[in-house]
Amino acid sequence: MKLQKVFTSLRESSEKLAQLSPGQKNKALAAVKESIRARTASIIAANDHDVMRAKDKGMKESLVDRLRLDETRMEGILSGIDEIIAQTDPVGQVVSGWTNENGLVIKQVRVPIGVAAIIYESRPNVTVDAFAIAYKSGNAILLRGSSTALETNMEIVSAIKAGLRSVADCGAGVPGAVELASSGKHEEVDEILNARGYIDVALPRGGADLIKMVVEKASVPVIETGSGICHLFVDESADLDRAAIIAENAKLQRPGVCNAIEVLLVHNAIAEKFLPKLSDKFAGRAQFRCDERAFPIMQKAASAKNAKKVVAAGEKDFDTEFLDNILAIKVVNSVEEAVAHINAHNTKHSESILTADIKNAAYFKTNVDAACVYVNASTRFTDGQVFGYGAELGISTQKLHVRGPMGLAALTTTKYIIEGEGQIR
Repeated sequence: MKLQKVFTSLRESSEKLAQLSPGQKNKALAAVKESIRARTASIIAANDHDVMRAKDKGMKESLVDRLRLDETRMEGILSGIDEIIAQTDPVGQVVSGWTNENGLVIKQVRVPIGVAAIIYESRPNVTVDAFAIAYKSGNAILLRGSSTALETNMEIVSAIKAGLRSVADCGAGVPGAVELASSGKHEEVDEILNARGYIDVALPRGGADLIKMVVEKASVPVIETGSGICHLFVDESADLDRAAIIAENAKLQRPGVCNAIEVLLVHNAIAEKFLPKLSDKFAGRAQFRCDERAFPIMQKAASAKNAKKVVAAGEKDFDTEFLDNILAIKVVNSVEEAVAHINAHNTKHSESILTADIKNAAYFKTNVDAACVYVNASTRFTDGQVFGYGAELGISTQKLHVRGPMGLAALTTTKYIIEGEGQIR
């Protein structure tokens, strides 16, 4: 295997890392933060090269935005490290414990998973977030970003390793606990996904194609994150002015992220009133792909300038993560129809209802199958930092082990510690 030395180093480093105290890990993370801060200018310069190449290759602006780093975003990355440092170390936590009738003391304790691999697309902040979460939770990590962010990721990982080396002598830094797979070749991904005995868990973070590829090819365990076909349902009792504001935020604040909505569902009873408000609020900043009932209303509401941005929805438009200024719109007759549509077309990520009806809110919360279900709020809040994790590995849309934004505990498993006084069975 071409990555054999890397795998072996990560395994050995994970064993060293598992022995560190919370204080030692926090000291190492603080050193990494200062190392990244010291190299901010060179990281941004490398990122400028990646952004320029991405634009030259025709990457759409919403995805370029995910790739771009600046001083403000770098400060956000550094503050994320501080938040992780401030969190309680999950390793060693007793999940449950009891004493059997025969006197055996049984405890279920959190322990690191071991070696994680994250395969992700062009979001260089993930490089720092994933490392910091892995290190604090006692895991070594293999980072495999996309070629579009290669220069940025190489500079960031270099800064991380420099920070770890600076505290290695005092036992806090384990530089081998983080590696970057940087060849850019697809064979590299295949090797990672089949490194049984070396990689304990793989995490895909990106679009539907990437996630599907990882799930289908991996022979190592996978925590499946989801692409974001997220819905916003405007119920008949919703405050329509507030609904327009929430829809604008959920779609347009950052259209290239996984917690932005791709589909708007509107109750038939208020469609004639709400959709023109939506059209005015968006003011030509998005294309609307409308079903047969929404189309004539939106077409009538659009100004002559924006008329071309109202089109009939195609067959795949309610099953597409656009990651762009595009919104599919469907009119439904009830909360039951809205929920049925969501469960048939979503990716189990984030779904929201805007309503003043307590019963409809309760029905939505109970019956929608998703990691995060909102009532009267934008889906844009599905984020590890917003949830108080400081950073996240991604949004898990599976139902095993973890679901939703993944923080420190997501990279831990448990083992049972049983203590006795000579008992036999």
